[in-house]
Amino acid sequence: MINHFAFWRETASFRGLGEMSVTEPANPSDLRALAEQSSAWPFEQAKAIVARLKKKPKDEVLFETGYGPSGLPHIGTFGEVARTTMVRHAFRVLTEDKIKTRLIAFSDDMDGLRKVPDNVPNKEMLTEHLGKPLTRVPDPFGTHESFGAHNNARLRAFLDTFSFDYEFASSTDYYTSGRFDATLLLMLERIEKVMAIMLPSLREERAATYSPFLPIDPRTGEVLYVPIVAHDAKSGTISYDDPQTKERVTLPVTGGHCKLQWKPDWAMRWAALGVDYEMAGKDLIDSVKLSGKICAALGGTPPEGFNYELFLDEKGQKISKSKGNGLTIDEWLRYASPESLSLFMYREPKSAKRLYFDVIPRNVDDYQQFLEGFPRQDGRQQLGNPVWHIHAGHPPKADMPVTFQLLLTLVSSSNAENASTLWGFIGRYRPGVTPQIHPKLDAMVGYAINYYRDFVAPTKKFREPSESERAALLDLRDALSNMGEGSSAEDIQNVVYEIGRREPFLDAVKKGKDGRPGVSLEWFNMLYQVLLGQEKGPRFGSFVAVYGLPNAVAMIDGALARSA
Repeated sequence: MINHFAFWRETASFRGLGEMSVTEPANPSDLRALAEQSSAWPFEQAKAIVARLKKKPKDEVLFETGYGPSGLPHIGTFGEVARTTMVRHAFRVLTEDKIKTRLIAFSDDMDGLRKVPDNVPNKEMLTEHLGKPLTRVPDPFGTHESFGAHNNARLRAFLDTFSFDYEFASSTDYYTSGRFDATLLLMLERIEKVMAIMLPSLREERAATYSPFLPIDPRTGEVLYVPIVAHDAKSGTISYDDPQTKERVTLPVTGGHCKLQWKPDWAMRWAALGVDYEMAGKDLIDSVKLSGKICAALGGTPPEGFNYELFLDEKGQKISKSKGNGLTIDEWLRYASPESLSLFMYREPKSAKRLYFDVIPRNVDDYQQFLEGFPRQDGRQQLGNPVWHIHAGHPPKADMPVTFQLLLTLVSSSNAENASTLWGFIGRYRPGVTPQIHPKLDAMVGYAINYYRDFVAPTKKFREPSESERAALLDLRDALSNMGEGSSAEDIQNVVYEIGRREPFLDAVKKGKDGRPGVSLEWFNMLYQVLLGQEKGPRFGSFVAVYGLPNAVAMIDGALARSA
């Protein structure tokens, strides 16, 4: 994901991106005119911020994303930063970069640890510190001064890998340094208004003891959910009865002695910092509304934003940091390029999507297709192309000789255990293509091997061909045997197609170029299921051209021998 850019002349920085497009971008005013007509969702969001500024001008626009460090960062966390960055860039285009922008990645690390995550070591040790702010809980990994610091570091390391232009902010730091003090005192002064907003949303039992302020127990260090027996706006304090000693305790609401319940906390942050844009998950729609009302009660203006749909795991359940279900950040990058992850985030943010391993290959290859199509598009079409937003208006030149799906099929067919085997096939298919001059392809070779080992090989299952399928495979074997070694992928595909023009593979609806019945996908699916033990694959002619005709013939012989 490319984010910050030196406007129009300097290309954005991204590790491993390679050569950037040499096409000179349009001048800022022309590009802005095109952007104003674009229906791409980042521009639609950015237009709302432009309209906001017309009502209330500012010299700087603040974008914010939130992170709850109770569990390790997951892809949903990255998605929020990536999408917000796309909106930020779109805003810069619409304003010709004449208004300063900042992006804060805010960590709620002062929240109390409610439960021990499933995917961390030393769970017993964490149990002893339940209820304490995350920055006061020891690090179960033993690498940082606290659990909150560990997870914050993981988040920053990942965002830095993508060269995001952001400022990290810690809730603990902001509370304890006094940056929130003025707004906390204002919250205390207007507590009746805040309570009037919050109480109707609470169950009767909780409403009876609710206060937006949560004291940090000076004795145990825990975040206390206790009834507040007194508020004193003049002295800036709250009082409560210690649940253990029963003694009355009075604490200032400033200086990190208290924190806010999360909805008032969100609102306080918006008002204190002047946040202009923040998106949130669909499950927080009601929370956004409540926090917006509280922000207004504090004299602030709630930020612009939208509610994105949630990511689901392979079982259709919501992804959770504490459960560790779904994909982790590191897992996606073990199997696919960063750009493919950015494409996944760009697509349909308001639609629920499964975030599991089987979505990776499609996004890898679709990214390449969008990249290849970009130079053939006019300016308006380019602003609707995902790669324009992924690369902040400067997509690199497309240069990927083979598809990811083809690489996966090559690994599967050859049981390749190393990159050199795959490069042997690629070098024969594309003479002159080497790892040295195509480092992105070399990376994709590694991704394909990892993906095959972890997901394809364990579930690989060959199906037996029927008698009619055996007859077709024998004919295909003989036809491929008679082709010259230099035959093109198109020539091979034509032969494969012609052999499949028989029952039960005829497609009466889809006619061939000669008017005869076409060939159904069942013919090609059968080839992959019987020959490779997988459900689908790339264009079969292209696969054979890379794999080699003798190897393909041997593969058919092997399949026929297995089913004999």
